[in-house]
Amino acid sequence: MQLNDDQQVRQLANLELLARQVVEGFITGLHQSPFHGFSVEFAEHRLYNNGESVKNIDWKLFARTDKLFVKQFEEETNLRCYLLLDTSSSMNFPPEESGVLRTDKGINKLQFSIYAIASLMYLFKKQRDAFGLCLFSDKIDWISQVKSTSTHLFYLYAELEKAYNHPKENTATDITGVLHHIAGQVHQRSMVIIFSDMLENNMNPEKLQSLFAAIQHLKYNKHEVVIFNVNDKHKELDFDFDNRPHHFIDMESGEQVRVHPNKIRGSYLASLQKYRHELELKCAQYHIDIVDAYIEDGYQNVLKSYLIKRNKMV
Repeated sequence: MQLNDDQQVRQLANLELLARQVVEGFITGLHQSPFHGFSVEFAEHRLYNNGESVKNIDWKLFARTDKLFVKQFEEETNLRCYLLLDTSSSMNFPPEESGVLRTDKGINKLQFSIYAIASLMYLFKKQRDAFGLCLFSDKIDWISQVKSTSTHLFYLYAELEKAYNHPKENTATDITGVLHHIAGQVHQRSMVIIFSDMLENNMNPEKLQSLFAAIQHLKYNKHEVVIFNVNDKHKELDFDFDNRPHHFIDMESGEQVRVHPNKIRGSYLASLQKYRHELELKCAQYHIDIVDAYIEDGYQNVLKSYLIKRNKMV
């Protein structure tokens, strides 16, 4: 990987800095919570033996105990993780309007997912877990190998930056085809983590079966699957729009309609709730973790959900 552009280097540094701040803040909170038992850095301490490397000495513990202890890590790679990022056009919601995004956090679903994935990869690196990245929309656009090195981490950060800076227009989603491809390519037991708004089927429960046949393909190969269902809660789930006519545009097809939200809110919410209920039932049937990831709520729930799943697997 060559980074010759100074701005790109700065952007990668910012992505790493944000990921580090998110993860370290999360770990600090974790140690003060009921989840403090999770292993988020190393397995245990042991007494330092004269003559061995000093790089893993816990100097903070030395300051408290006046004894030399070494952080004894678990095996170099504990887990293999594949991160699948939906980059279809619906992930660009909420769109910019007069240069301002329609959310207090200032980000859309794609940007939220990129920051969450960057944070997860930073956590993977801390835990010596191997990780890979797949970017997809109506097809697989890019997929990496699975490694656990720092060079690999920055290589994937560079691809996330490209996705961040070049969002797609009028591009649909084919999660089903992508998952069948991944199931055929991934031969070692892994955790497969999907970031998507799960809107491929236009909220049609009857078409969910093909999607879950693809997920069942992953489960048949002993993979664990976690879906982070990324949404703007206020706009997409609560349909919280001003009491005036609005111009709605399908971000994947480009179709447009002008309608008053109050006239369609009831039917929209009923269809959405039916779809989400069916989605949750199917996930429960196939023992898949589906986690609501609201762009207004930050990244804590994403990291916690990953750790819960990870600790069940190791």
